[in-house]
Amino acid sequence: MKGTPRVAPGDSFSARELVAVSGQRIPIPDPKQLVHLQLRRFAGCPICHLHLRSFVKRKGEIAAAGIREVIVFHSPASELEPHVSDFPFAVIADPDRRLYAELGVESSPRALLDPRAWLSVLRAVALGTLAILQRQARPPAARPHGGRLGLPGDFLIAPEGRVLACKYGEHADDQWSVDQLLEHARASRPPAMLRAPGP
Repeated sequence: MKGTPRVAPGDSFSARELVAVSGQRIPIPDPKQLVHLQLRRFAGCPICHLHLRSFVKRKGEIAAAGIREVIVFHSPASELEPHVSDFPFAVIADPDRRLYAELGVESSPRALLDPRAWLSVLRAVALGTLAILQRQARPPAARPHGGRLGLPGDFLIAPEGRVLACKYGEHADDQWSVDQLLEHARASRPPAMLRAPGP
């Protein structure tokens, strides 16, 4: 997948309908709201789990900003379901990495070897292990589908299909925070969506 062309702000995102592990059909773009499309790593990834919990805690702010979260993993639905049963967001299984390839989101040894990721990896593994011991979480597969070297990607997509902003992670924990997402939404939102609703 190395060298796959990347998308950039201003590009068009081809309309499609994805099917969540819950069976719900998810149109992208969404004609009524912005879509934050997150391409994450594997089911049970401690870094991804910790990152997504920060989004769950602030789901009200995200919804109030007119943003719909759609989260993709390169794992089959059977591996994902035990880990995301309580998630309030749509979760998509992409075991063939088709969406990753289309958007140029790659895998690389630097996902874990980049020193900038080490502290996050240690913290995520420690908290994840504690949650597993307390039976609040399940461990990931010993050999997760698609491997452990995936890099994250973030894409903010307008209702008409234009990519408003995007980020290609340089290591496993290099992704938008909730604050960064909300800032991108404020800066990139089309003028019509910024107007206060009428009476």
